[in-house]
Amino acid sequence: MNRNFVAAFKYFLIVCIGISTLSGCDQPSAKLKPLSQDGVILAFGDSLTFGTGAAPEQSYPALLAEMTNRKVINAGVPGEVSSDGKKRLAKLLEETKPDLVVLCHGGNDLLRKQSRTQLQANLQTMVDEIIASGSQVILIAVPALGLNLAPLPLYLDIAESKGIPVEPTILSEVLIDSSLKADHVHPNALGYQQFAQSIHRLLIDSGAISR
Repeated sequence: MNRNFVAAFKYFLIVCIGISTLSGCDQPSAKLKPLSQDGVILAFGDSLTFGTGAAPEQSYPALLAEMTNRKVINAGVPGEVSSDGKKRLAKLLEETKPDLVVLCHGGNDLLRKQSRTQLQANLQTMVDEIIASGSQVILIAVPALGLNLAPLPLYLDIAESKGIPVEPTILSEVLIDSSLKADHVHPNALGYQQFAQSIHRLLIDSGAISR
């Protein structure tokens, strides 16, 4: 079977099975205040933020720094679950004083089959802490494990309740395509490039940056 057809069919599954469950994902992105040229972006998460599967300069934070022409701090910790991320966030916010946080967390919770209810609570707490610190935040949805890698609705629920921008599908799109993966849960260099490009577009669409 043609490889492009297979990839297209897999993406179709995401759209039909996964994204259709995320009510409201066709709505305009929530808006952010424009970042100054010297604004600091904190990329907070686990191995997907750290860049496992590619060289350090090919991680999404490194690529996003080039795309936005702004400082992007890579605060990814491989293997971290959301409860541990919640514990280290406050100190990191105090130390780095970011203007914007890209929050991408929860993959290890899902891999270890931990409570999704607790994952949602942990993410909500982290979003609240980020906002209370004076920073803005965007949320990256992590897909559920399974054949179609459908995005988890809880990420969109959090984004809607907090009024923050969310990228609901990019990780599903990357991880369902074998040409974009280093292993079954991590992108390769090309996958991280698409990941960074999607976040860059979200920053533009939300008004955080102009290009």
